[in-house]
Amino acid sequence: MPSLLCIDTATDVCSVAVSRDGELLFNREDHAGPNHAECLGPFVNEALAFADGHGLALEAVAVSGGPGSYTGLRIGVSMAKGLCYGRGLQLIGVPTLEVLCAGAVNRAGDADGLLCPMVDARRMEVYAAVYDRSMTIVRAVQADIVDADTYRTLLDNNKVYFFGSGAAKCMEVIAHPNAVLIDGVKPLARNMTAIAERRLAAGQTDDVAYYEPFYLKEYVAKMKT
Repeated sequence: MPSLLCIDTATDVCSVAVSRDGELLFNREDHAGPNHAECLGPFVNEALAFADGHGLALEAVAVSGGPGSYTGLRIGVSMAKGLCYGRGLQLIGVPTLEVLCAGAVNRAGDADGLLCPMVDARRMEVYAAVYDRSMTIVRAVQADIVDADTYRTLLDNNKVYFFGSGAAKCMEVIAHPNAVLIDGVKPLARNMTAIAERRLAAGQTDDVAYYEPFYLKEYVAKMKT
C-alpha cells in the first residue's frame, strides 16, 4: 500500500498531508498566510515524524505544481525535491487546478455540469481551465482576462461551476444564469492524495532533477516605490 506525503503551497494556504491507500492519516493547514516559509518546514517535520512513528514507508512526495504564486510554488517544489533526494522518494507534480477540482466536485450538483477552477492573477485576470466531472480536460489551462464573453459558449450549453481564489471577482462580470459560484474552495494537500495515488499507480512520476513548477506566465520582479 503506497504511503505519500503531499504538499500544497500554490496559494496563500500552506498544507501538508500524509495518506496511505486512499486514507488520509495526517493533515496540517495554515490559512493565515502566505506563511509558507514559516509553516512548511515544521509541518513537514511533523508529517515525517508521524510517518516514521507509525511505520509508514513513504514512497513518494506529491506537490502542487501550479499555476499559482511564484514564491509559494518555489518553496513547495524546493521542499518536495529536497525530500525526494534525501529519502530516495519519487516525485509527483500535481496541477494546482486539478487539486482545486478535487475539493469542489462533490459540491457541484449538476452531474453534467463543467468545472472551472480559477487562480487569481490580479485585476480581472485568472489562471483557469475547464474540466468535466470525470476530470477530462474540456479546455486547457490559460491566462484569461475575464469579460462577459470569455466562457459564454460553454455557459450557453452547460451549467459551469466556478471556484478558487479568482472566481468570486468574476461572477458579476460573467453574469450568466448557468454560472454557479462554489465558495471557499482552496487547493489543499488533503485533496491531492487521491490524484497523486492514481498518478503513482500509472507510473506518472516526475524527474526530481529537472522538475519545475508551471508558472504559466513569466515572473517579472518589480522595484518597490
